[in-house]
Amino acid sequence: MKILYVCHRFPFPPKRGGKIRPFNMIRHLARSHEVVVAWLARPDAEAKEAEGIAPYCARFMFSRVANPMQSLRMVARLPTPAPSSMGFFYSASLRRQIARALREQAFDLIFVHCSSVAQYVAQVRGIPKILDFGDMDSQKWLEYARYKPFPLSTGYWFEGMKMAREERRLARMFDMCTATTRAEWETLESYGTGVASAWFPNGVDSDYFAPGSDPYDADTICFVGRMDYYPNQECMFNFCANTLPRIRERRPGVKLLIVGADPSPAVRRLGDIPGVTVTGSVADVRPYVHRSALMVAPLNIARGTQNKLLEAMAMGVPVVTSRVAAGGVDAAAGEHFLVGAQPHEYAEGVLSILGDPALRSRLAEAGRARMLSHHAWPRSMQRLDGIIDRCLGVRQARPRDSLVQGASAS
Repeated sequence: MKILYVCHRFPFPPKRGGKIRPFNMIRHLARSHEVVVAWLARPDAEAKEAEGIAPYCARFMFSRVANPMQSLRMVARLPTPAPSSMGFFYSASLRRQIARALREQAFDLIFVHCSSVAQYVAQVRGIPKILDFGDMDSQKWLEYARYKPFPLSTGYWFEGMKMAREERRLARMFDMCTATTRAEWETLESYGTGVASAWFPNGVDSDYFAPGSDPYDADTICFVGRMDYYPNQECMFNFCANTLPRIRERRPGVKLLIVGADPSPAVRRLGDIPGVTVTGSVADVRPYVHRSALMVAPLNIARGTQNKLLEAMAMGVPVVTSRVAAGGVDAAAGEHFLVGAQPHEYAEGVLSILGDPALRSRLAEAGRARMLSHHAWPRSMQRLDGIIDRCLGVRQARPRDSLVQGASAS
């Protein structure tokens, strides 16, 4: 089968959330099918890394985009019904390349990861199409509105409402729609589009993210995540202000490692707090997680699966996280990780693990076992295969539409 796979970010190397899911799908599909991949590249470094995807697909195409043009495209959509974020992911060059590929090749399936690039193939008819929303982006913008000051909050709310309407519209233009977690799927189902839908989880490479052999530091905790990403920033500002003092009051020697690329100046200033280290970009996060007694992820804004949780649990490092972040992991609170919602709950969870090696050992073993049984990529890809079979079955049951040789220019 020939598959055109369109994604919003260059899916290699698979070192961050927006790349891990598409890379594993492409790698899996390419084992049995001929896969052509299309994506947008931003920094020059991404364009140079493009050859890295070559062993995992038959062919690839991409368009390089950069500010300020993409930002101008966003601004131009502010007074229109179209979501501004869709403008950020639009490229006339990529649209032309995809249209040319559709004219020159007979594809059996079009698979799109992320609604922001569905615009390139939304108008195509005659080919079965799957849209993997991953996370429902509209809900992220609506969550931002709760935490941003006025008038930014109004702007985020407006964008969230526009995006929700666009998600409904796009869903109706595909044969099958999917999401990353049950919670995201329930949001998709609430739209009432009548389109077949399903969800399949993110996995984790449990061989790469394996337990370490060196002893951990019983007074070190860590947080892992890109520190130019607002939900991660907001999480650490809140934790350092309201939870860490409670922990250090009862255990003064506790140290917090904030591990992640591109920390903003405000995040770097967290390193001035006693016991806090802001590492910035690191070549490999595993040594930092391995030497930690536990990982904290008290995220207030969290959509979909937080891969950082999967990776820490696979490494046998216990996790204390928020209820909203826990919703993206197929695991049980209290059995596989600890969950809270308020600073005192996070502090109690952290202190209980630091003070009880037996509890830490139990959570470490149970967390890794859960990753092996419920968040392994082979199992997730089996579900994807079933979804594709279901989509093809739905399409075969319908009359064949005429093929539109092009893509939306919206």
